[in-house]
Amino acid sequence: MAQLPPGIRFITSFSRDQWYRAFIFSLTFLLYASFHLSRKPISIVKGELHKHCAASHEVELNSYKEYAAGIQPVRKPSNVSQCGWEPFDKSNYKQLLGALDYSFLCAYAVGMYLSGIIGERLPIRYYLTVGMLASGLFTAMFGLGYFYNIHNLWFYIMAQIANGLVQTTGWPSVVTCIGNWFGKGRRGLIMGIWNSHTSVGNIVGSLIAAYWVSTCWGLSFVMPGVIIAVMGIVCFLFLIEHPKDVSCSCTPSSVKTQHLLTDSENCSVSLNSSTAVTGGGRHGTSAISFLGALQIPGVIEFSLCLLFAKLVSYTFLFWLPLYITNVEHLDARRAGDLSTLFDVGGIFGGILAGLISDRLQKRASTCGMMLLLAAPTLYMFSAVSKMGLEATVVMLLISGALVNGPYALITTAVSADLGTHKSLKGNARALSTVTAIIDGTGSVGAALGPLLAGLISPSGWNNVFYMLMVADACALLFLLRLIQKELRCNVDHTL
Repeated sequence: MAQLPPGIRFITSFSRDQWYRAFIFSLTFLLYASFHLSRKPISIVKGELHKHCAASHEVELNSYKEYAAGIQPVRKPSNVSQCGWEPFDKSNYKQLLGALDYSFLCAYAVGMYLSGIIGERLPIRYYLTVGMLASGLFTAMFGLGYFYNIHNLWFYIMAQIANGLVQTTGWPSVVTCIGNWFGKGRRGLIMGIWNSHTSVGNIVGSLIAAYWVSTCWGLSFVMPGVIIAVMGIVCFLFLIEHPKDVSCSCTPSSVKTQHLLTDSENCSVSLNSSTAVTGGGRHGTSAISFLGALQIPGVIEFSLCLLFAKLVSYTFLFWLPLYITNVEHLDARRAGDLSTLFDVGGIFGGILAGLISDRLQKRASTCGMMLLLAAPTLYMFSAVSKMGLEATVVMLLISGALVNGPYALITTAVSADLGTHKSLKGNARALSTVTAIIDGTGSVGAALGPLLAGLISPSGWNNVFYMLMVADACALLFLLRLIQKELRCNVDHTL
């Protein structure tokens, strides 16, 4: 009998369960990457909505001199401004652009608390599909303002609010799905790799938006809108909510690749308190209540920590390209391309945080260590980035890793740990609500960060960085009790 080809041997070396898990891992990765892909254009297009007007003032002065000399100046089309796109061409443009960010993120924060509760009571596949199709519609709607020559601020604000609300369907759904398919063993590493979809989506979204930003910025929104809508159709056709739906084992402990899917390891001590949770859902037959989810040990602390950690991360997400434009004096396209390095650093930071937390079995301590390093790094970034492009590249990578590491760990592995806490007594339906509470609280910070950046930046970018450093310190402060508990338990175990 002839030997099987290497490719066939590779395929047959994995079990049916393993292939299904790999498929769900990849599919949910792509689905949520498309969510972040559709959020990124606004940060890239800001540099086009309001251009640097120094050159414009010179043009206006020359035009005035020509006019005074009896030469009729050339009239510009009504939809074109030397300082950008009306109404963002005024001197208060930072406040107006901040209002766009705040509209999206405030709607996202409010909607997230409701989304998890609703998501527990509806089939994930349908819920996620509708959310992605609606997200595609409202993302493209913002770009249509370019093609239809719309200059009403409220049109863009309403598009952002609507998009923020429907995008809340994404995170609780994909985290619940991935939590159903993967156990707690090395969950930090698995979800650290999986959570790189955030950075991958940001990078791809930046590149797509930057490609059209200088020529036709409307397409910077329309194309991502089309992509997320197409992915919504893919979700409807292929997403499998739970292993039992295809007769796979519910826990991955029986799967051949034990190093990836084992469920034998315990999560950190701080997440394994024996405190009982009251409310519905204790026996896995009904959804958990909002107050019941808050009583899970660690939910409140990690939620408040994420509020400040996400404040820092989303300030970079929405304002970094404009900061690079102002400091490095690059055009919107090059600034958008350069800003992707922050997300590249974020990929490594999320994986590193997951790997360290799995090895140490200390989620809070891992987050605290990275937050402690992030604050002085941000100060260095604000100082070094003015020294040239090379220094900016290095600091973008380091800052991205330290800022996004704790954010990635809390929103994935920590949320999944808490959502499957033993005090829930096997109620898997609680995961969506717990995830929504943690990410919803974090989204409050995500809404405040860009808003504060818009208000503070006119007084100088250094003040924005000081605000971010204070936020990192506050995030660390809320974890101190859990860190102390982890260290005390480690000492007791050693003794």
